Amino acid sequence: MKTNARILSIAGTDPTGGAGVQADLKSIAAAGGFGMSVVTALVAQNTQGVRSIHTPPQEFLREQLTSVSDDVEIDAIKIGMLGDSDTVDTVSEWLRGRNKTTLVLDPVMVASSGDRLLQPEAEAKIRELCTHVDVITPNLKELAVLVEDDEAADFDAAVAQAQRFAEKHDVTVIVKGGHLDGTIADNAAVSADGAVHRVPSARVDTKNTHGTGCSLSSALATRLGGGAELNDALDWATHWLHEAIAHADELAVGKGNGPVDHFHQLRRWATNADTTPWTFPVHDKAPAPAIAAQGPHTTQLWEKTGTLWREITELPFITSLTSGELSKKEFMFYLAQDALYLELYSRALARLSTIAPTPEEQIWWAKAAQECLTVEAELHRSFNVPKVDPSPVTAAYTDFLVARTFTDDYAVGVAAVLPCFWLYAEIGEALTKHNHDKHPYHSWLETYGDPNFAEDTRKALRIVETAFENASESTRERATRAYLMASAHEREFFAQASRMQQ
Repeated sequence: MKTNARILSIAGTDPTGGAGVQADLKSIAAAGGFGMSVVTALVAQNTQGVRSIHTPPQEFLREQLTSVSDDVEIDAIKIGMLGDSDTVDTVSEWLRGRNKTTLVLDPVMVASSGDRLLQPEAEAKIRELCTHVDVITPNLKELAVLVEDDEAADFDAAVAQAQRFAEKHDVTVIVKGGHLDGTIADNAAVSADGAVHRVPSARVDTKNTHGTGCSLSSALATRLGGGAELNDALDWATHWLHEAIAHADELAVGKGNGPVDHFHQLRRWATNADTTPWTFPVHDKAPAPAIAAQGPHTTQLWEKTGTLWREITELPFITSLTSGELSKKEFMFYLAQDALYLELYSRALARLSTIAPTPEEQIWWAKAAQECLTVEAELHRSFNVPKVDPSPVTAAYTDFLVARTFTDDYAVGVAAVLPCFWLYAEIGEALTKHNHDKHPYHSWLETYGDPNFAEDTRKALRIVETAFENASESTRERATRAYLMASAHEREFFAQASRMQQ
C-alpha cells in the first residue's frame, strides 16, 4: 500500500475531538495517510450532544475546496456532514470531474438516536450524490432512509437493503452492524453486482463509541487511497476500529458517550518495537494450569509465567481467534510461520535427543522431533499453507532455541523448549472452550485438543522437573531464564500476525 496517501476530509467539526474532521484526521493518520480537511459546519458539541451548528457561507466553502485542489493532488476524499441543500450542491459541483479520485461518502443523515441531521430537501440530493461516489457508509437508520424503507431488524435484512441500493445506484454500500442487538458488530461490503464481503467483528461492551462512523469511513478512504483493494481495506478498517473501541474506556474523555482510541494500535506497534532488554517481573498471579506442574521446579516456573500468560491471552491475535473474527490473512500468516517454526524447532528437539542422559529420553526427544516434521507436512497439506521466508520474530525464536540446545547444558535446553509444549497446550485448552461447528477455524482449533499432545506436555514437564533436580544452582538459574525467554518469544510469535502492515 502507498504510504502517506493524501486524503481530504470534507465534514463538520467536533470540539471534543471524537467525531467530524477531528476524528477523520486521527483516523487518516492511524491508517497511514496524510490528512487534510475542509470544514462544512462548525458544530458546538461534546460527548453529551449537539448544542448548535454554524454553517459558513458557501463562497467560503468553495474557497476552502479550491485552495486544496489547486495545490495538492488528492488520492481519496471522505465526505461527511453536509447539513443542508446548499452545501450538498457546493460539494457536488466541486466534485465534478474528479473521476480518478476515490470518493467515500458517509451520508450523515440520521443520528443513532434517530434525530435527523440533514434537511429533508437535501435527502434527495444525497441520493443523487451516492451515484457519483465509489463507496457509501450509512448507519442502519440512514440506509433505511436511502432505500425509503423501515430500518432493518437484522444484518441479513440490512444486506438485502444494501444490495437493492447498490445495484440501483451503481455504488458499493458498507453495511455496519454496530447498532444491531446481539454479540456481533460485523461490517460488510455490498457491491453493485450483489457480491457481499462480510468482516466478522465482536461487539465491545462500552458506551464510548462517539464518532465510529466518521472514523470507519475515513480509515476506509485512506486504505483505498493508498491502493488497497476494497475488501482488504474494509478488513483493515474493521479490525483497527474494533481495537480502538475496545480501549475507548481508558481515554476517560467526557461525561457522555466518549470517543474511541484512534491511536491504540500505533502505540501497541511502538511498544513492540521497543529494544529494551526483556525482564520478567511477575505482576499477575498465574491461573491454575490445565496441565499440572510435575514438581516444585516446574511449579515455580509456572508461577513466574503469570504476567507473560496474561499478556499472551490479551493479545489481539488470541482474542480475535477466540471470537472467530481473526482475518484470513492473519490466520494464514500465522500458519505459514508456524510451519517454518516447526521445521527449525525439530532441530532443537533432535539435538536434545543426542545429549539426553537416558536412552528413554533420547528416544522420546527423537520421536518429538519427527512429529514436528509430520505436523509441518500436515499443515501444508490440509490448509494449503504457502512456502514463505521466516519473519524476524520467527527467526529470533528459532535461533534462540537452537543456541540454547546446542551451546548450553541439557537442563537449559529442555527448559527452553518447554513453553512450546506447555504454553501451547494451555492456550489450546482455553481456545477449544470457544470452539464450535460454525467457528471459521473450527477444524484447526480441534487440533489443539489432541490428547496425545497433552500427554507429551506432561512428559516434557517430568523431564524438566528431573533435569532441574539434577542440575546445579547456577544451571537452574540459566534454565529458568531460558524458560522465561522462550515464553516471551512465544508471546511475540503469537502477536506477530496482528503486527502486519496490511
